[in-house]
Amino acid sequence: MRWFADDAVLSTGPARNVLFEAADGRFTSIRPGTEPGGAARLPGVVLPGFANGHSHAFHRALRGRTHDGPSDFWSWRRAMYAVAGRLDPDSYLALARATYAEMALAGITSVGEFHYLHHGRDGTPYADPNAMAEALREAATDAGIRLTVLDTCYLAGGIGSDGHTSLAGPQLRFGDGTVGAWAERVELLRESERMRVGVAAHSVRAAPREALPTVVAQARGRPLHIHLSEQPAENKACARLYGCTPTALLAEAGVLGPTTTAVHSTHLTSADVDLLGRSGTTVCLCPGTERDLADGIGPGGALRAAGAPLSVGSDQNTFIDLFGEIRGVEEHERLTSLRRGHFGQDQLLGFLTGHAAIGWDAGRLEVGGRADLVAVRLDTPRTAGVAAEQILMAATAADVDTVVVDGRTVVAGGQHVLGDIGRLLAAAISAVWEHGR
Repeated sequence: MRWFADDAVLSTGPARNVLFEAADGRFTSIRPGTEPGGAARLPGVVLPGFANGHSHAFHRALRGRTHDGPSDFWSWRRAMYAVAGRLDPDSYLALARATYAEMALAGITSVGEFHYLHHGRDGTPYADPNAMAEALREAATDAGIRLTVLDTCYLAGGIGSDGHTSLAGPQLRFGDGTVGAWAERVELLRESERMRVGVAAHSVRAAPREALPTVVAQARGRPLHIHLSEQPAENKACARLYGCTPTALLAEAGVLGPTTTAVHSTHLTSADVDLLGRSGTTVCLCPGTERDLADGIGPGGALRAAGAPLSVGSDQNTFIDLFGEIRGVEEHERLTSLRRGHFGQDQLLGFLTGHAAIGWDAGRLEVGGRADLVAVRLDTPRTAGVAAEQILMAATAADVDTVVVDGRTVVAGGQHVLGDIGRLLAAAISAVWEHGR
């Protein structure tokens, strides 16, 4: 397999007239300053494959359906629970397949799926206790992208005045009863060529302190993710029950570290920032969701300065455009500082290609690396006239032309191999909403 690009951003920096060769899903040769020969010509500028560090695939059914009046995170959550209560393995497969295909169209080659939709609607396990995770596996395979299932420990409905509250209603399908039962079910999941298994604790609201050491032990060096300080109410409840911030609680329980990712981290103290930075914990920012849910602006600049690596995710999939997410990281810093240019192009590309946080050795155009390519057009109404080396500040998902994952072309000419993804999404989402009538 051979491809040629007029412009590319290699691990060594921007390059011109680059010939890529690959075999068995890995780059065998990357030569700048050469001729195309008979290689397939790629338009625009070629980037490494993108990493979606945080996704809830089933939230895609909520897009454009929660904006009919004043609300906040907590009222939005009720709508999310309504969708969660309607899905089964078959409808989840259809929705996730179309959602992951939309991700592929946007240049995403790996996704971390924060998975807590485990059991039947009343909490009864399916005959295969991981039927919903297997639906995700099949969906990602069909869509042509790699998947990390972050199987989520979700044991409590929240924090009340006297401690953690019990799961109820739609939350019942999220829980396994005990942390031990959760760990036993996770043991049944098997990795494959295109799927990694990681773990997650939903949040300090849903995973009590005594459960956290088991979650850490179950990770065993694999990716471990957790929602952290997304809302001020979470911080207040944690302080009332445990006498500390959620970040301090995680540090005490041994959750923080280089294989851990804290998602959102919106409302942190300076001590929290220091704990995350000193431990090398990655922070996954999701600016699109954080704006949509009125969560607030996370301290991306302070976290980066403290030593915490940053990644980005599409989270609730209000839109799937990681160009927009990385620009959101930069633009949020501008809004709070009244200064431009907080992150260089190489840093922004690093946020866009943070595959390591979800357990994949990808994200760099170099010999021996996974043969992932994303060709972004430079002749669209959004990108015409843009300098190739500054494409990250101009392009959108609509400008992605070609996507190659492990040497296989998944998107060509802006079209996915599965065909009309809009049609697939419409059918899958309509089925979800019709089911509730």
